[in-house]
Amino acid sequence: MDLRRRRKLINFVALLLSMLAVAFGLFWLFWILIDVFQLGVSAIQWSLFTQMTPPPGSEGGLLNAIAGSLIQVGLATLIGTPFGVLAGVYLAEYGGHTWLGKTTLFINDILLSAPSIVIGLFVYAVYVSQVKHFSALAGVFALALLVIPVVIRTTENMLVLVPDSLREAVFALGTPKWKVITKVTLRASMAGIVTGILLAVARISGETAPLLFTSLSNQFWTLDLDKPMATLPVTIFKFAMSPFADWQRMAWAGVFLITLGVLGLNILARVFFRQKR
Repeated sequence: MDLRRRRKLINFVALLLSMLAVAFGLFWLFWILIDVFQLGVSAIQWSLFTQMTPPPGSEGGLLNAIAGSLIQVGLATLIGTPFGVLAGVYLAEYGGHTWLGKTTLFINDILLSAPSIVIGLFVYAVYVSQVKHFSALAGVFALALLVIPVVIRTTENMLVLVPDSLREAVFALGTPKWKVITKVTLRASMAGIVTGILLAVARISGETAPLLFTSLSNQFWTLDLDKPMATLPVTIFKFAMSPFADWQRMAWAGVFLITLGVLGLNILARVFFRQKR
């Protein structure tokens, strides 16, 4: 076999294995999505959005869990995003090559790969165990700690991609560095930063483990951040593990809502980034 045929054969085998790997992953993904949509859509009712989580054998909905998820995810995003963006700006524009910048990047990579349950246990140890009760505020802190490393990494990567020639052109006009960052580099990388924020929101929307140790759950309606508050992921976990058919049906409805929301955020992030780019 000559060299040309050997290369074509190797290329064909590598391409075939790659396509089989893609097909294997897509098979399970579509199977999961089909089950979620079939079981979730059949469980969607108007009462799901107008009534509280019920006791077993009673009619009810997921209103308090939906509201709790929106509140905690929204507050966590509002708290975590500014810290993540500012830290990303520091790493890209000021201290990326200093010992502090390298240490920050190292710790940030650890936080990115750390299991979310570890974050929940950390917040439980430093906050919940001190105040002696679960609360939505603790859940917000735990989710914010998951948002920060994603936003830091995205912001730093997007700012690094801005050409140095653009910065140098603005510096040549006598513009101070803080104005170059706010008026030029941040605006040039805004699409990527917003995409990272949306992906961070999509990640924390389905987190269950950190909320089990922080906000726990609440069967009733509450807007008090200093008390336990229901969320969709924890409610799904509780209902799916129960032996009651009505709870299991509502769990599938909650799974459908979270899946739809996460898919929507991912699609929005990709479309937004593509259009802006």
